[in-house]
Amino acid sequence: MKTIRYIIAKTFCAAAIGSLGIGMVSCDDMLDTKPQGIVLDEQIGPEQAVDIMTAAYATLLNHYFGNNESFAGPINNWVFDLRSDDALKGGDGVSMEAYMHQFEVGNIQSDNDIGNFKWRNNYFSISRCNTAIRAIQSSTALTAEEKVPLVGEMKTLRAFYYFDMLRIFKKFPYFDETVADPSSVRADQYTREQIAEFIKKDLSDSYKVMVEQQSQPGRFNKYVAAALLARVALFTHDYEEAAFYSNEVITKGGYDLYTNFLDISKPEHNNGPESVMAVQFSSANSPDQYNFNNCLNCTWSEGNLYGNGDDFYLASQNLVDAFRTDDNGLPYLDGAEGVAHIESADYEGNVDPRLDFTLGRIGMPWRGHMYNEKWCRNLDLYGQYSGKKPYPAPESPYVEVGIVPWGASSLNYIIIRYADVLLMRAEALIELNQNLDEARRHINTVRRRAAASLDPTYTPVDFDANKAFYAVKEYPAAGWTQEYARKAVRMERRLELAMEGLRWFDLVRWGEAVRVVNEYYRTEQEFHSYYAGASLSESDIYLPIPINQVDNAGDLYK
Repeated sequence: MKTIRYIIAKTFCAAAIGSLGIGMVSCDDMLDTKPQGIVLDEQIGPEQAVDIMTAAYATLLNHYFGNNESFAGPINNWVFDLRSDDALKGGDGVSMEAYMHQFEVGNIQSDNDIGNFKWRNNYFSISRCNTAIRAIQSSTALTAEEKVPLVGEMKTLRAFYYFDMLRIFKKFPYFDETVADPSSVRADQYTREQIAEFIKKDLSDSYKVMVEQQSQPGRFNKYVAAALLARVALFTHDYEEAAFYSNEVITKGGYDLYTNFLDISKPEHNNGPESVMAVQFSSANSPDQYNFNNCLNCTWSEGNLYGNGDDFYLASQNLVDAFRTDDNGLPYLDGAEGVAHIESADYEGNVDPRLDFTLGRIGMPWRGHMYNEKWCRNLDLYGQYSGKKPYPAPESPYVEVGIVPWGASSLNYIIIRYADVLLMRAEALIELNQNLDEARRHINTVRRRAAASLDPTYTPVDFDANKAFYAVKEYPAAGWTQEYARKAVRMERRLELAMEGLRWFDLVRWGEAVRVVNEYYRTEQEFHSYYAGASLSESDIYLPIPINQVDNAGDLYK
């Protein structure tokens, strides 16, 4: 069988499914699954099944409708961080990619491109999953035993996309492989709660039948289903389920943390022990296989370090300040009144070392180079703090400068890291008020790796011990109450997973989005004046159905 690499050319719509004649999805109608050709059931054996599944997996690239769409609605959901207290749009000014600026000031219009892009990309992907399931199920060349785990893979992938819809939109249509005419499905046919249960059932059923290990990189195993189910369960406040499935991954999956925090940004560590669920990229054959989902966010660099970038997706001062630590090497969980802001390399207090592995700040190393103000496109408006995680060292053989834009590489994008699973288990136990010592152990495991990453022999260096006082220590047992532990795990998620597109969704499921973001608007005005007058209400949490989808669907979505 061929290795599944999620490869698809941007210039055509149907990829492998269309070439097999199984069921081509129209680029104009994301719910259109009408067959465009015929493949006999007896022709769909193991090899052909993998071809069909490859086309479904390829949807993780989000490259279908042009580069700008993949920029605005990528699989890592970085644009939704703009809704949180973690990130700024960046770029040349507020009018550049203005639909993103709507996200950061809480003024999202019904014709916002991001909403439309996510809707189209997700339903395109769901349709491919359904087509693959039907093709596998109808095959007479596959045994019943061979079909079951293959269908489980596709249901897991489909669940991923439906969960994306659940986190983003207030209402949306749900249909599975049994629905003959998806274009007739109403958006209000099922409640959000019902759809969440469909998602969890698909994942729990798949977990029972999928294989523990795949021979091909990128294919989902049962622990991908378990980790994704734990994430969904936390979102729906099913902490028992979240605790169970995260524990399945921890105790049975064979995963571990990378030795050094920087390893998550090194392509040579692709599919390493921390990678639970990842989008696969490659430099083997063509530029279309490179990871360029984050390329436009690369620094506006003097000397064309990566071939230049557009300097989008920058960290807020609020996020940077969250990395401050006290004399005990612990974060300020109850606020840091009177503690100075971190500004470039002049801050004299303690900082968590993950700050300089996550963000660029003036006067500090950047992948072995020195970050300075000329790397910042609009320093006065958006500040200096650019993200570093998606960028290997520019000298890396896995980075391609000049062929595809702005430092594209073969670095996989990890959707679920093992560190995330540890923190999911910790959070579930804390919310259940059970095994708090175990929860503390998982949090401290993550913090211990952060401390171990301060290795001066590890190159390229991204920290300078002469310019920063690095201090990150473990939480002690004393005072470890449920209330304190809840604050600790939420802060740990912010620090460990910063700039990975998760912060907004965490705030939503905690019921903290409105309070936190409005306070952020108030305080961040000191650094970014465009936040004056910005506000967020509960009615703003979920996006409405995009207006062009409403207009094109007759009365279905009205």
